[in-house]
Amino acid sequence: MTTRGAEVVVLGSANLDVVVRTPRHPRPGETVTGHDVARVPGGKGANQAVAAARAGAMVAFLGAVGDDDAGRLLRATLEDAGVDTTGLDVVDAPTGTAHITVDDVGENTIVVVAGANATVELDDHARGAIAAARCLLVQLELALPVVAAAVAHARRHDTLTVLTPAPAVSLPDDLLADVDVLVPNQHEASVLTGSDDPERAADELLGRGVRACVVTLGGDGALAARADARTRHPAPRVPVLDTTGAGDAFVGSLAVALVEGRSLGDAVDVATAAASLSVQRAGAIPSLPTRAQIDEVTG
Repeated sequence: MTTRGAEVVVLGSANLDVVVRTPRHPRPGETVTGHDVARVPGGKGANQAVAAARAGAMVAFLGAVGDDDAGRLLRATLEDAGVDTTGLDVVDAPTGTAHITVDDVGENTIVVVAGANATVELDDHARGAIAAARCLLVQLELALPVVAAAVAHARRHDTLTVLTPAPAVSLPDDLLADVDVLVPNQHEASVLTGSDDPERAADELLGRGVRACVVTLGGDGALAARADARTRHPAPRVPVLDTTGAGDAFVGSLAVALVEGRSLGDAVDVATAAASLSVQRAGAIPSLPTRAQIDEVTG
């Protein structure tokens, strides 16, 4: 497979995740004792690329890593999942890192250091790959002007755009108007709109030009909203070990379902099932389910 033959193109971050497990999150100024520490491949872009590939799509990744052990691990991880890495550049900067604390009920906090991700640009190779793809996945762990240019380029070429607004920052209306499906969690939706009510937040985002908004609600599932419909999609009750990869499992599988021609509601049901599988396993990329596993729980 070449980048230009991909169904789903992911423009995003690739990080080494440094994951610490601890009974609870420390308060400001407090030190707590952790159980263990693990270093695993991650980054929202890389996670979503692997999630989409495991869900059955032909996927290409556009991003950057350093010439270091972490960068080589990330490239190998993507390639092992069947992701094309032709567009993964090696640059003169350290590979990005994410420092993650996971407590005993599976909730996490994350600090991201961009590193090589800050060097990613929308070059001719990336533009060609996006124009030829059926779907573009983007997040906000790259420079915002790069994300905005990629989404606008996808819009001009009728490539479906799916944006995860994480880390949450204020977004201009002209960027939102180029987004086909915006997938914030409840916190991100609140940052974007000032409303803690997911339905009101979704309504505001639709009013600002987004064509569809899917607000993920953790254990309560997701809210899918379009101008003509609002639907709730409950999540199955499952034991939760680690929520780190759940959002990326959701988005990657959502994109694949949409590319396959499913309705937004059906795609959200598939994505909710994938996320529920992810939270039962530790880590981000290690927790992402395969197509066979998703099909088994969705029938």
